[in-house]
Amino acid sequence: MNRTFSSLGIRNYRLWFAGAVVSNIGTWMQRIAQDWVVLTVLTDNSGFAVGVTTALQFLPFLLIGPWTGVLADRVDHRKLLLVTQVVGAALSVGLGAIVLSGHAQLWHVYAFALGLGFMTAFDNPARQAFVSDLVPASHLSNAVGLNSASFNAARLIGPGLAGLLIAWIGSGWVFLLNGFTFLATIIALLLMRSDEFERQRRAPRGPGQVLEGVRYVRSRPDIIAILVVVGVVGMLGLNFQLTSAMMARVEFGRGPGEYGVLGSILAIGSLGGALLAARRRQPTLKLVVIAAFGFGAANSLLALMPTFWTFAIAGIPVGFAALTMITAANATVQTTTEPSMRGRVLALYMMVFMGTTPIGSPIVGWVGEQYGPRWAIGIGAIASLIVATAVGLWSARRWNVVLELQVRRPFVRFGRGLAPEAEPIADIETTQT
Repeated sequence: MNRTFSSLGIRNYRLWFAGAVVSNIGTWMQRIAQDWVVLTVLTDNSGFAVGVTTALQFLPFLLIGPWTGVLADRVDHRKLLLVTQVVGAALSVGLGAIVLSGHAQLWHVYAFALGLGFMTAFDNPARQAFVSDLVPASHLSNAVGLNSASFNAARLIGPGLAGLLIAWIGSGWVFLLNGFTFLATIIALLLMRSDEFERQRRAPRGPGQVLEGVRYVRSRPDIIAILVVVGVVGMLGLNFQLTSAMMARVEFGRGPGEYGVLGSILAIGSLGGALLAARRRQPTLKLVVIAAFGFGAANSLLALMPTFWTFAIAGIPVGFAALTMITAANATVQTTTEPSMRGRVLALYMMVFMGTTPIGSPIVGWVGEQYGPRWAIGIGAIASLIVATAVGLWSARRWNVVLELQVRRPFVRFGRGLAPEAEPIADIETTQT
């Protein structure tokens, strides 16, 4: 099988991938519907209220993230995921019922967003670590890339479909439909063969396991550098739901259908980045930094696009750079971490990556409300460029990394030191102009 899709040759992973695509479509539908209800039904185009909704959905990562990582290192991942999927389905159906009843208030959406956040805080570390149960270590980087590909393949369909369904039947039904999509993951988990799982060493029960995970991360400067990059970019740059909703509604005067289209077009680039990531044998910190810088540059151009369609098309390179950074960061952390520490390290990673959203989303929403949606995008672009440059310079000094430009292939060469015999870290071939 082609290296890009090699993990699909493994039955258990193939079931997981198929179930995830269906469930992820529902997740994207719910995200679009939730933000649209807050922005247009429950408030008068309040970007701050949308930001608060997003913040509440990610706040649990900050509150309980390290402890959910300990749980993921101890328990059977499949059993934990079955529980989280049932809870997620119940929350989606409950929110849909309230919206359809016509009695929904802003605090209801806030409460359900917080509840979904707690479910996700337990789900994500187990979900990330579960991949190593499904595929051997040699396939892990590929499987992580395919996970991102499934998430963004769903993103191609989910936002556009949500926009159409909101216009046709209303947001309440979108929430109900998302509740039923959780069944796809539940069925996939039940159909898996336990005897084909990869054996993983579980962490024993004992005191101080959260601190043990923190100490492990502190001993890894490469992981710390990744956390700094994804933390800053995640906090101020990866607020597409919020910024796209404000651009569609406020800047361009469009409706839910066009808002959904923005998410689907952005996903074209995201899917491309995820599929390329699936081909890489071993991503590195260097790729994370380069992708973060590219994201900042692409986001700067996005903020300046004058029309709806130029804005939509400019989202493709933004999505590509964002997913390259996210997938490279995730795969680097997963493939270089001790198996018995993986759940805790991934929980800390998710706590920084997603837990900074409660800080950033209200700020970005307030900036968009006060100074316009373009500035809401602009602050994320500026922050991304600054953190990528700072971490890149720090990494180059710490590991004595230099960049050489050559007139023959490879045209760009990364190596340690200046000596001609220095071993290259990476060679990049580009097209001469």
